[in-house]
Amino acid sequence: MDGSNGTIADDSYHLYKEDVDLLHQLGFNAYRFSISWSRILPRGDLKGGINQAGIDYYNNVINQLLSKGVKPFVTIFHWDLPEALEHAYGGFLGAEIVNDFRDYAELCFQKFGDRVKHWTTINEPFTVVHEGYITGEKAPGRCSNFTKPDCTGGDGATEPYIVGHNFLLAHGAAVKVYREKYQATQKGEIGIALNTQWHYPYSDSYADQLAAARATAFTFGYFLEPIVYGRYPIEMVSHVKDGRLPTFTPEESSMLKGSFDFIGINYYSSFYVKDVPCATENITMSTDSCVSVVGDRNGVPLGPTAGSDWLLIYPKGIRDLLLHAKFKFNDPVLYVTENGVDEANIGEIILSDDLRIDYYAQHLKMVHDAISMGVNVKGYFAWSLMDNFEWAEGYTVRFGLVFVDFEDGRRKRYLKKSAKWFRSLLKGEYYGTKQQVAVI
Repeated sequence: MDGSNGTIADDSYHLYKEDVDLLHQLGFNAYRFSISWSRILPRGDLKGGINQAGIDYYNNVINQLLSKGVKPFVTIFHWDLPEALEHAYGGFLGAEIVNDFRDYAELCFQKFGDRVKHWTTINEPFTVVHEGYITGEKAPGRCSNFTKPDCTGGDGATEPYIVGHNFLLAHGAAVKVYREKYQATQKGEIGIALNTQWHYPYSDSYADQLAAARATAFTFGYFLEPIVYGRYPIEMVSHVKDGRLPTFTPEESSMLKGSFDFIGINYYSSFYVKDVPCATENITMSTDSCVSVVGDRNGVPLGPTAGSDWLLIYPKGIRDLLLHAKFKFNDPVLYVTENGVDEANIGEIILSDDLRIDYYAQHLKMVHDAISMGVNVKGYFAWSLMDNFEWAEGYTVRFGLVFVDFEDGRRKRYLKKSAKWFRSLLKGEYYGTKQQVAVI
């Protein structure tokens, strides 16, 4: 995009104390961050050795957060697979990943679980499946040749389902070891963070209504139905042909069913969905659902576009998604683990971000409406505390409540107007009540 990389990014590795102070000053009571697998296991597995410097760093971050009264919400895997495992057996394409992920997760429980009481196994497995193995836009950059000839190899009709299946088994194995060996003494909870757009039928036709349900099943239900009910959604079972959708053994189904204490939901945007004929050639997982996802109807966008063209602002979608999770998936405990909006990086220090304030105000209102309708939402995390290196956009967009000057070697931070708005919100100066809001 802009030729940048995340080698330094916000440099929170060196500035974590300053960042924790920011959280404390703004009044946030929780902080969601991820552990880098290769930072503590450079070769990806236990036999390759533990990097004590990595353990020390995360201990320091956790202790600093707790010293300021901020709860650590820790994600075990946010897409940064150790390269050694990719080379050894294809990463999440290989069945070996399940045990290696379990061992890595257990190491985290051993080293940090006395203080970390909220664990997320995997963040957005669908994004890895879709952009790592269908479009090839993210690591490991695999796709079918007809999708993009410069991919590193791949098959968008089969590999995504293998990877998604192994994500689920890895999640289940990690939860199993936590519950059997650590949860009773550490008294924490564990879940997974799933992303989806909310999908509205393009028309009132029955076909488009079914298409919208299929689109949600192929993104959100894909991972949630197995861990709630121990099976894949019927929409996937009926539409994925030629035996390409893996099956669970009875033991695997039993392991997965109920393998969560909470579900994290990452929501940014909503779209319309049309029913379309199923593809007969150039088949990928994306064509299996037989839908077309569009942002406008008759030339009228569903909502205004943010800094990224994939982010159409539609607050009602978060309420409808939360209600869907409640009624279809047996009323689980939910956290909104990501919600936010970006603006373009124009190379200047811009601290006035009224669009972001409006986005959060409207989305928080919709979360509040969902709670009033009986949805069991226990917390809300804004994406993000600071401007950061975005996986696909680099530094071309900014999501933060805090402006980071990436041209400054010290990565100087500046509070945006939205950060001050949140501080006032947490003091009870909006809506007449103190909202329970946290920030990633």
